[in-house]
Amino acid sequence: MDIGNISSVASAASDMSQAKTGDAVALAVLKKAMDIEAQGAAALIQALPQPASNNPPNLGKHVDAFA
Repeated sequence: MDIGNISSVASAASDMSQAKTGDAVALAVLKKAMDIEAQGAAALIQALPQPASNNPPNLGKHVDAFA
């Protein structure tokens, strides 16, 4: 085997290892960002006021299925 071929294989393996590590870091950062977004959305939902019910008590209890 040629020394040039061995060094190119080693270089390719090193590049693949670095790419795999970079992908793992990018995925971890993405997951963390999504967790932060989910926490922010949950906080916004919790901050919403409860709707006031001004409807009469009989409203919405019967369905007109004839139409």
